[in-house]
Amino acid sequence: MELSPALRKVYTKEQLSARDAQRLAEFIAWGPVVFQASRLMVKWGILDLIRDADNGLTRQEICEQTHLTDYAVKCLLEASLSIGLVLIDEHTDRFTISKTGWFLLNDPATRVNLDFNHDVNYLGMFDLEKSLINGKPEGLKVFGEWPTLYEGLSQLPEDVQKSWFAFDHFYSDSSFEEALHIVFDEHHVKELYDIGGNTGKWALQCVNYDPEVRVRILDLPQQIEMMKKNVSGKPGAERISGYGINLLDKAAQLPQQEGAPDAIWMSQFLDCFSMDEIVDILVLARTAMGPDTRIFIMETLWDRQRFEPASLCLTMTSLYFTAMANGNSKMYNTKDLGSCIQKAGLEIEKIYDHLGQGHTILVVKKTEG
Repeated sequence: MELSPALRKVYTKEQLSARDAQRLAEFIAWGPVVFQASRLMVKWGILDLIRDADNGLTRQEICEQTHLTDYAVKCLLEASLSIGLVLIDEHTDRFTISKTGWFLLNDPATRVNLDFNHDVNYLGMFDLEKSLINGKPEGLKVFGEWPTLYEGLSQLPEDVQKSWFAFDHFYSDSSFEEALHIVFDEHHVKELYDIGGNTGKWALQCVNYDPEVRVRILDLPQQIEMMKKNVSGKPGAERISGYGINLLDKAAQLPQQEGAPDAIWMSQFLDCFSMDEIVDILVLARTAMGPDTRIFIMETLWDRQRFEPASLCLTMTSLYFTAMANGNSKMYNTKDLGSCIQKAGLEIEKIYDHLGQGHTILVVKKTEG
């Protein structure tokens, strides 16, 4: 395994003293309580109030401004001291925000992850153990009886959908500007298949970026219906079409048309499948490729991250896939995804790193010979 320099520094040598390691072990043991206490400090506006007070706030002042009981505020503040969200002045008993508390409030990725983990993952993660053993998303049953989350996405409770899409779009949206330049300015794509196009957000970006490009979205039939509603009436929608397909169906075929598409786009898509399934999907995609067609695979590969916290988020996201999404996929590293590409009769032509919130684009072509 080849790690980025930041990861090599952290993941190959012990970083903590014995005392720090012991504290981290306790932090893990109390993790669910740490999470919920921290979430309420955000939800109930306590951290906001402390941050915005020039000289901090006493417990009594927080009670007055939040209308919470003294008991509730005392419990949360004392927990927050141990968590590291706030600091206290021993002489005045005034609380101020710490660096960690500031990031919890102000870092967009952290806020998206906080909501995602509470609304989507928290209850179902109780069944992570069963999911790992059975290879099925056993935690998904807290929402409904679907084989995978994707079949039930349109039926999830509104707050769960909101957090899911915010999480999904936050990471991809930050990469769109650079990705559009790569696809259309460097590779001059005019006809594109968007496999796993979801709500059509990327397709709308494409047709607005290039007035000639045509995009065909390939996704599950229920997702295609959601996409059509989302793009309807928006600029360039007439150049977006949909094709309902279950890519895991052995009898699935890609659209029949004259000539091959210039590009096949897969953004945050292959991480939704096991390695064997990825090979099958890429083999199917290969059937639509001409000699000049390129597959653009955009993924957040955890081993290529510039900063270690991003890798933490990604390896934890793998366990969301296990317990909630499908039971058998994950956030991949370069070596694993590269082996799938090779097995499908394809090869990596070029790699673009560090797009947006840590995305990589792999440009893939047919293996010669």
